[in-house]
Amino acid sequence: MRTHYCGELNRNHLGQTITLCGWAHRRRDHGGVIFIDLRDRAGTAQVVSDPDRAETFANAEKIRNEFVLKITGVVRDRPEGTVNPNLPSGEVEVLAHAIEILNPSITPPFQLDDENLSENVRLEHRYLDLRRPAMQANMMLRYRVSKTLRDFLDRHGFIEVETPMLTRSTPEGARDYLVPSRVHPGEFYALPQSPQLFKQLLMVAGFDRYFQITKCFRDEDLRADRQPEFTQVDIETSFMEEDQIIALMEEMIRDLFKKTQNVDLPNPFPRMTWADAMAKYGSDKPDMRVALEFTELTDVMKEVDFKVFSGPANSPDGRVAGLLIPKGGELTRGEIDAYTQFVGIYGAKGLAWIKCNDIAKGREGLQSPIVKNLSDAALKAIIERSGATDGDLIFFGADKAKVVNDALGALRVKIGHEKGFAAKEWKPLWVVDFPMFEYDDEAGRWVALHHPFTAPKDGHEEFLASNPGKALSKAYDMVLNGWEVGGGSVRIHRQEVQAKVFQALGISDEEAQNKFGFLLEALQYGAPPHGGLAFGLDRLVTLMTGAESIRDVIAFPKTQRAACLLTHAPNAVDEKQLRELHIRLRQQVQTSVEVSKD
Repeated sequence: MRTHYCGELNRNHLGQTITLCGWAHRRRDHGGVIFIDLRDRAGTAQVVSDPDRAETFANAEKIRNEFVLKITGVVRDRPEGTVNPNLPSGEVEVLAHAIEILNPSITPPFQLDDENLSENVRLEHRYLDLRRPAMQANMMLRYRVSKTLRDFLDRHGFIEVETPMLTRSTPEGARDYLVPSRVHPGEFYALPQSPQLFKQLLMVAGFDRYFQITKCFRDEDLRADRQPEFTQVDIETSFMEEDQIIALMEEMIRDLFKKTQNVDLPNPFPRMTWADAMAKYGSDKPDMRVALEFTELTDVMKEVDFKVFSGPANSPDGRVAGLLIPKGGELTRGEIDAYTQFVGIYGAKGLAWIKCNDIAKGREGLQSPIVKNLSDAALKAIIERSGATDGDLIFFGADKAKVVNDALGALRVKIGHEKGFAAKEWKPLWVVDFPMFEYDDEAGRWVALHHPFTAPKDGHEEFLASNPGKALSKAYDMVLNGWEVGGGSVRIHRQEVQAKVFQALGISDEEAQNKFGFLLEALQYGAPPHGGLAFGLDRLVTLMTGAESIRDVIAFPKTQRAACLLTHAPNAVDEKQLRELHIRLRQQVQTSVEVSKD
């Protein structure tokens, strides 16, 4: 039907008779001449209809926003003074010879160029929201990202293999989404949280290099960078060491950013151990754009009389740390109170601070309600370790290490971006040498920090039985501007090592066989050394677009309550379907879609 896309018209088409198809983005009647901004996925073109062609002009008068049109006309220069340099087609316009209304539209619930739309309204009418140029650009970029990754992996010998969507429930980490089986009464499939076990089996099967761009499902609480179903670029390879996998994946991301963003990322990416990341930034995905670091003060505070500091300093799981804010002495008391309220979100009971007015005067030159509670030696150590100078401010965190890390870590990022301590550039980072395990106080046992198939670092296998908390793993995460965009590890390929890890996790032989028997059996048939990594496609594209939420780069996302406002899912099903699945509900389910909205 069309000869050209609207957004690709330019002066090379002058004098040509062309046909465009698209939506009426805007119609303007200028007293005898009607202008139509016609929009398609490539952009917009200005169409002019004058009364000289009576039938064409009559059709132009009927047009309203979002009418679907087919327009044939001649490309000509825009009159002097009307050129739009912000549009690729801004130097030309189309003089309409024929206008056909392919389909009218009722009045849309919102203007497509409205910048203050409610997200609920957008999601309820997602097919209209996706017409907006910004959303069209997001989805086009998502396609280019996927294609670029596929092309890179293809060039490096990877093949794409699909793994099952209906699989066995192996509850580790997040809750599974369960699917009842009609032909196996009382039994359930699970939707995969990741293809982890299957890609390991593909390595045992000898495919050597596998990838898949696939959906994963996790029944967990949502936030801006989480969805119940998300897309993962899943990668696995055999006979490669940890450093080789990291180097290849880093090359892939550099290639991706160069081809889709024309950005040259560093070569190589910096690396940081997990221990250093937590010590300096309180996070295993630190935003390296922010030039602020923690100052470790736990040892300094062990002997002070101030129980707020000495209590956590002497606790096995406590920590005291400082966060130096250059020229932070300029912060008002209102700003400090707001930051105190902010860290409360992360469990902090308060936010102590010291303003350094004149360091040469000792404690007399320091302004804070807590100065009187600290010894001269402690104050001196704080100043020397932090590198504070006159005019600076130091915030303190003193609590369980997790609370301090979470609260001060979030405060670091917030102040860094608000007060100009953040660079405006891409800052990638590898975080390596993760602990194998973390202790779950509630469960009273060790749990895998990543998953139970992660291999221990060389020489750390001996800690699995004697001191699990000391064991480090061959795990690695790629972090970009404070987002974990990819994570993976070298896997355990020997059955006896896997058995030791299960023992450290308190998983009995019977439980291991019940949950992972098919993998354990496979490892006995000459499983090769292998490892891999998975990238969050949604997160990568969100970062590239600068969107606030991954919902803006997913065609049909769920809300923060895991509901689809467009299709009204989830929904109740009739009794006949439930009987076929051998399911009986305990109580009446409220079916109104209103309960699913944010």
